[in-house]
Amino acid sequence: MQKRRENKKIVRGIIKITTKTVGFVMVDGTQKEDDIIIFEENLNCALDKDEVEAEIIGKDRNRKKGRVKRIIKRNKTHFVGTIEKINNSFVFRPDDFKFYKKVDIFDCPSDIDSDTKVLVEIEWTNPNLNPKGKIISIIGKKGEHETEMKSILLDRGIVYNFPKDVENESKKILIEFENQQKKSLIDFSRKDFRHINTFTIDPANAKDFDDALSYEDLGEGKIRVGVHIADVSHFVQPGTALDKEAEKRSFSTYLVDRTIPMLPEILSNNLCSLMPNVDRLAFSVVFEIEKQTGQILDRWFGKTIINSNKRFSYEEAQKILDSVNNSPSDNLFQNELFNLDRIAKIYREKNKKNGAIEFETDEVKFELDEKGKPLKIYKKERLDTMKMIEEWMLLANREVAKFISDKIGKRGGASIFRVHNLPNKEKMEELALFVKTLGHTLPLRGGYVRARDLNFLFSQIEGHISESLIKTAALRSMAKAEYSTKNIGHFGLAFEYYTHFTSPIRRYPDLMIHRILERYLKNEPISKNEFSKFEKIAQEASEKEIVIQEAERDSIKYKQVEFMQNKIGQEFNAVISGVTEWGVYVENTETKIEGLVRLKNLGDDYYKLDPKNYCLIGSHTKKKFSLGDSICVKLISADLDRKTLDFELV
Repeated sequence: MQKRRENKKIVRGIIKITTKTVGFVMVDGTQKEDDIIIFEENLNCALDKDEVEAEIIGKDRNRKKGRVKRIIKRNKTHFVGTIEKINNSFVFRPDDFKFYKKVDIFDCPSDIDSDTKVLVEIEWTNPNLNPKGKIISIIGKKGEHETEMKSILLDRGIVYNFPKDVENESKKILIEFENQQKKSLIDFSRKDFRHINTFTIDPANAKDFDDALSYEDLGEGKIRVGVHIADVSHFVQPGTALDKEAEKRSFSTYLVDRTIPMLPEILSNNLCSLMPNVDRLAFSVVFEIEKQTGQILDRWFGKTIINSNKRFSYEEAQKILDSVNNSPSDNLFQNELFNLDRIAKIYREKNKKNGAIEFETDEVKFELDEKGKPLKIYKKERLDTMKMIEEWMLLANREVAKFISDKIGKRGGASIFRVHNLPNKEKMEELALFVKTLGHTLPLRGGYVRARDLNFLFSQIEGHISESLIKTAALRSMAKAEYSTKNIGHFGLAFEYYTHFTSPIRRYPDLMIHRILERYLKNEPISKNEFSKFEKIAQEASEKEIVIQEAERDSIKYKQVEFMQNKIGQEFNAVISGVTEWGVYVENTETKIEGLVRLKNLGDDYYKLDPKNYCLIGSHTKKKFSLGDSICVKLISADLDRKTLDFELV
């Protein structure tokens, strides 16, 4: 008996729930063929994405079979769902369809209506009993815009209101700044840039402006360009309620209709926003540059005071650029914009030659009515002004990272970097096969890919019907960029040094970098004890970033399905974006709306999956449905609860 116990292998990992079984995913987060299958009776109260300890108890169809021994860490305990009243009793149905057990609600208000969305705290320790749920808050009527957007946030633990102590602290900071504004703005430790032409360029609907550019012609073929970032660290001090809340949130969240800011609006939309014609405190990276070549002759980091002359939207700045007709002008901001754009293009081309990957995937925008109903969905246009701002921010981030790295190399210390690991060999081999199936080539060298080969592939597929599919597949095949105290470089950008410095209003790691940079500029040591603190912040921010991206994607998916609800029976042109044993996924190229054509809706034949060639083949007709094929489909159902669309072949 003792020997049998010792033979059972104990492993740790993350549970990934599927329809009837559970795939056991190893701690590194990558799903593998030898993951352990754990059936419902052996889950022992484990839920999707819980970290667990499990033991292997046998085999099932040549796969390892296991049993959860204990739950190490719950992924979450709060779930959003719908209350349904059945025969004077209440049933809670979680929005998460991977929740496989009925939830018993206790202390449910007797006057609550059926189809009400609620946030429930769930406790479950006995696998022989149903989970118990306690209503934490009532969100609203299911199907209403406000209810559904709040549900997406709350289900992931994203809070949209700030605690009172945080709001009060923000108000106090505003009052103190206004009372001492003259003193704050006569700070001789700050460089005064208020007399230099400065402007911001942001989306038309932006309310927080955390970066600005200044331009100064020095004569003799030289210019000085300032990348000015809101000095959030001046107002948000370590250890305050405001700082703790910002660290907890880690990022601002952007749904289709709203922003959930990392900082209260008093700061994000006022004190820390680089609004036009207002004196503002900034932390700046200033470059002296050779005007024609873009060569950086000198750089300076430090605290500044700026006064933005103009607030541009991307579209407004683009109109000015377009009016130049490739010839500099003396009109207001034309010369500045022209040269900043021209030099940004030099940097962009240089980065590309060095191996920076040009991932320009399509994004969608929504036009909503006053009740939040989607009226229109369209692809977001990538303007030169967007790329221009992006290049200057990349430059500032890179130079800050290099400066900090040099300081660490000379005298020790620590920092937080934005890193991107090399691509996984197996995933690259799968991507090369995928690309080949679509009629293109991705050369591999010993199973590895070079960034320049990816860029060559992207240039070859530009405008091709499979362009979006290949770029999306390539992006998914890459390691995810993350925050780390260990600088391993950034593969996607081809930078040896990189960090996030330019958005402290909406990213907590950027705020940390401001504090770290200031200390290195002042030659203040960073102790070994702080290294573990930086590691914790980097890890938690990386994890939180994934959660927020999921919420943002969910809001897009919900609105896409809602947009299609009144279009059942209509026909659409689509491209096959995925091939599985249960059907083909199709995507409308204009709206990026995706849905499923099930096998039974493909026609009168029995189709089998050919996984190597990414296609379904009819047993009798030999008709093929391959990845990247253009087909015409008709919408037959739109399920808002699951955020899914079903089509049939026309």
